[in-house]
Amino acid sequence: MSGRSVVVTGGAGFIGSSLAIAFRRRDPSCRVLAFDNLRRRGSELNLRRLRQAGVEFVHGDVRSPADLEAAVDHVDVLVECSAEPSVLAGHDGQTRYVVDANLNGLVNCLELVRKQGATLVFLSTSRVYPTAALSRLRFETRGDRFELAPTQDVPGASPEGISEDFPLAGPRTLYGATKLAAELLIAEYVDMFGVRAVVDRCGVVSGPWQMGKAEQGVFAHWMVSHVLERPLRYIGYGGCGHQVRDVLHVDDLADLVERQLASPEALGGEPFNVGGGTFASASLAELTALCQRLTGRRVPIDAVAETRPGDVPIYISDTRKVRARFGWAPARTLDDIMRDLHTWASGEREALRESLA
Repeated sequence: MSGRSVVVTGGAGFIGSSLAIAFRRRDPSCRVLAFDNLRRRGSELNLRRLRQAGVEFVHGDVRSPADLEAAVDHVDVLVECSAEPSVLAGHDGQTRYVVDANLNGLVNCLELVRKQGATLVFLSTSRVYPTAALSRLRFETRGDRFELAPTQDVPGASPEGISEDFPLAGPRTLYGATKLAAELLIAEYVDMFGVRAVVDRCGVVSGPWQMGKAEQGVFAHWMVSHVLERPLRYIGYGGCGHQVRDVLHVDDLADLVERQLASPEALGGEPFNVGGGTFASASLAELTALCQRLTGRRVPIDAVAETRPGDVPIYISDTRKVRARFGWAPARTLDDIMRDLHTWASGEREALRESLA
């Protein structure tokens, strides 16, 4: 990465800012530009971190080609982190924004890397997999969590989680649909124009400075709620908190991206499932117990039996393909992630309280 110019779209968001800072930390000669419209609540808190790390910030919108072209005079690597990431996106009537940001914004990024001969790292999502198919997975209740059964009827599903062979037919939320459409466009640009690209289908990514919500960033949301003593809810599946997700520390994601950029033969637009896998997963009930142990606090938790549209009982990323291709594996455990979140949230308590008001 030495001396390269890196642009991170969505660069003031949690993942974007963390990756931008990681690029600068690992190679101070690298010019890094964070590009963001600051629409997401709390993203303004990252501007100080970016500045202190030597990352340039430009206020702009990926929906506007003029904004991108004005901000970027040269780019070697573009990391596309901009998105409306909520699984409930569109239910509030703002469907056009979701499509414009997640799909049209990606087209603008593709045109930029095509013209400049740059490499694209696209952060996709596990939400590209259809909701109905995920809901048909066989699972068992063990203790305070759901676990995938040893045998499954759906291809690409096993006790290791969901692999890239999982079928893609069926609805998957507007967020997931725009991300899958973006993946297909990337494949066309790779084939037609020779664009170098890698697609990472991320599950839950977490770590300090994540302004999590129930529908996106749940691990951070759970810890911040315990630190600030805010009430929580177990939503769906009887309201027991048994639904499970895997989680990846954002620093482990930065390690992977670094390895991918050092492997030009792997930049053919191929998708990889990226997450904590069976190495780091938890149910909401298990997450509650961990937060209670770390904070010494208990918060009220309501039980809502009704399941929300687009929710699934269990999702774990099968990461065997990405591990084999890049010799990568997560290094930070679930306890590491939650301890980092606790330290950060405790130190930024008042700023978080003001931002979340």
